[in-house]
Amino acid sequence: MRRPNILLLYTDQQRWDAVGCNGNTDLQTPHLDALAAAGTNCTHCFVQNPVCMPSRVSFLTGRYPSSLGITHMGVPVPPDTLTLPRMLRPYGYRTANLGKLHFQPHANRDHRAPHPDYGFDELVLSDEPGVYEDAYRAWVRAMAPDQLPHLSVGLPPATAVWYRQMGLRDSVPHPSEGGRFDTKGPRAFPGDERYTHSAFVGEMTCQFLRQQDPRTPFLCIAGFYSPHSPWVAPQRWLEAYDPARLRLPSFPPEVEARRGGDFDDHHLRGARQGYYAMVSEVDAQVGRILATLEQQGLAEETLVVFTSDHGDWLGEHLRYGKGYPGDDGCTRVPLLLRWPGGGQAGSVVDHLVEHVDVLPTLLQAAAVQPPPSCQGRPLQDLLAGGAARGSALCEHHGWKSLRTATHRYLVHADGRELLYDLSAEWGDYRDVAADPGQAAALSEHRGRLAVRLLQQEQPLERTWPY
Repeated sequence: MRRPNILLLYTDQQRWDAVGCNGNTDLQTPHLDALAAAGTNCTHCFVQNPVCMPSRVSFLTGRYPSSLGITHMGVPVPPDTLTLPRMLRPYGYRTANLGKLHFQPHANRDHRAPHPDYGFDELVLSDEPGVYEDAYRAWVRAMAPDQLPHLSVGLPPATAVWYRQMGLRDSVPHPSEGGRFDTKGPRAFPGDERYTHSAFVGEMTCQFLRQQDPRTPFLCIAGFYSPHSPWVAPQRWLEAYDPARLRLPSFPPEVEARRGGDFDDHHLRGARQGYYAMVSEVDAQVGRILATLEQQGLAEETLVVFTSDHGDWLGEHLRYGKGYPGDDGCTRVPLLLRWPGGGQAGSVVDHLVEHVDVLPTLLQAAAVQPPPSCQGRPLQDLLAGGAARGSALCEHHGWKSLRTATHRYLVHADGRELLYDLSAEWGDYRDVAADPGQAAALSEHRGRLAVRLLQQEQPLERTWPY
């Protein structure tokens, strides 16, 4: 057999409903909507950790964060970790990650120094837009050096601390107004839109596709930074959205009474304008990439996946960003798959699936046996009528949560429990763990989490009875 190519379009901080095909009529994502129409849309996909690094390594290993020992930010991924490219290499795959990877902390290192390859044949790395001397700045320096002053979205706060502590000078110009402006509203990219970070990832991916030998299968990951804040996008994409017309989240009365400041209507609309503009810019780059795939005659032999590492509250719960307690805004992400041959065109999967399920899905499509360490379930089994998952697990240092069709249950390291009845009005805002009427649900979810944790244990293989 000719093993399929795998093209993984991977964004950062994109909510499950930040694509038009998932019911958001405010958003303009024609290429992603077309991808869903030609393939399979998993509408209830949940990541295994609500922040970048643990989620990303879980996704590309098919393992839960706890089994990797990486449950919070700032833990470098060991260079010898068994990743998807290493699983595919023995079968002749050429592999590349282009753009964001985030397997190493990025705030306390020199981005010109060699980086572990994690099994990739090609690693064109840029974890943040323009704030370090990395592959993105090197590309712009070669293509349009006059654009270099326009690239940075601001020095990350932890990087500023590292520079001061180590007595280093920053060599990259940043916006003149000072530090990062992550949640201070949308801003237009000040340079030529052909040189945004998303354009860089799109161009690197198209270039990779043009260079491929059709006889050799490939894995290509397009690692977009968008729509992660700060909300910086080309002016034309900002103008595509009228803030006054954008729908806002609703809040329960007790939260509405506290709303104001960065969460008044003006700020919520601005956040959506910037966020949606970044999503639309990615959508345009996805269109370029898929068109290149067609032009190269590779589309019929390529499994295309679109997903994200986690979501964003985007003002819900009076928060921006991601993290604890891992509610749907942070842990539910888009998952679109277009299969070679188009056999699943237009199908929608509403069952719960986990991000760890994607890796064994790709391996099965490539006729590659998943390693024993793999903890996900191939989606082909579900699509063929197999049993669906009854829950999705999220893990972080100090707490774990279980998402079922009706509830979200959290337990902390000190024994505290939270329970949210998602079938009730404002259920995702109100903890009902102490409600006597929810005692049975609390007990049930406590037991279901315990069973999940027992099932995912992976002791070392024994060689004899004793």
